[in-house]
Amino acid sequence: MADITKRFGLRHLRAVPTAHIRHLHGGRLAHEGTGLAFWFRPLAAAISEVPADDRELSLVCHARTAEFQDLAVQATLTYRITDPERAAARIDFSIAPDSGEWQGDPLDQLATLLTETAQQHALELIARTPLAAALADGVRTVRQAVSDGLAGDQRLAELGLAVLAVRITALRPEPEMERALRTPAREQVQQEADRATYGRRAVAVERERKIAENELTNRIELARQEEELVTRQGANARQEAEQQAAELAWFVREAWPSPVTGTTLVEGRCTAGEELALTVESDQLVAFGDGVESDALQLTWGQTVRLRVARERLRLVV
Repeated sequence: MADITKRFGLRHLRAVPTAHIRHLHGGRLAHEGTGLAFWFRPLAAAISEVPADDRELSLVCHARTAEFQDLAVQATLTYRITDPERAAARIDFSIAPDSGEWQGDPLDQLATLLTETAQQHALELIARTPLAAALADGVRTVRQAVSDGLAGDQRLAELGLAVLAVRITALRPEPEMERALRTPAREQVQQEADRATYGRRAVAVERERKIAENELTNRIELARQEEELVTRQGANARQEAEQQAAELAWFVREAWPSPVTGTTLVEGRCTAGEELALTVESDQLVAFGDGVESDALQLTWGQTVRLRVARERLRLVV
């Protein structure tokens, strides 16, 4: 809006750089351009202020698809008045000489014209498009149809209007239809999620089964090894016992020739369960168990001595 001040019956106008001012004095053009500043007589002046900047216009229209389904189209138009002289000649952009405000609603008229023109092209396209196709590729096709329609509109060209950009921000069906359209995809996603969950569970069960099998195999192997160890230990123990029993020797350290047996030196070995009986034929015989001096036993003539293996040692039994 232009800034107008009063001085001594005159008026001074100062316009912004984005406003095109057209000043007629007595029916003749006195000033024209953007960002002007001048004095004028209010009773003899006719001034128009046409915006020269880019402007945004948001619109919403409801269309019906080929299946007679309601579809809401939300769009934003960017437009500019490229020929202010034509626009001022067709639409009332005049301003009050005292306040600088528009005396009409020129921007509302432009908005109505652009909205209805854009809606017409959008409705024509959507009316012959199925709902699924409109939702899948409708943004591109509707934008192209509206852009081409506005660019070729004769009335907009006569008004000096140029649509710079068309943006389709949303294409929405009715809430019930939108929920119905989302249901198959939602169920498919849920099924895939369930399959993934079942797959993870199956993998986990299979892993647990393999772990259990491995543990069982390990336990069986350990049991087998323990059995082999016990068997080996038993065999070793038996072998050791046999070796120990076989190594338990008896011998007569000193002997005298016997007139009966003719023995000079007697020695041998005792195994487990075997018993050796010796008959003493001397009054000076000493017997030792395991050759330990503390086990010495003085023997007399005719006494019988028995040797046997007891607790893995050679014991002397009298």
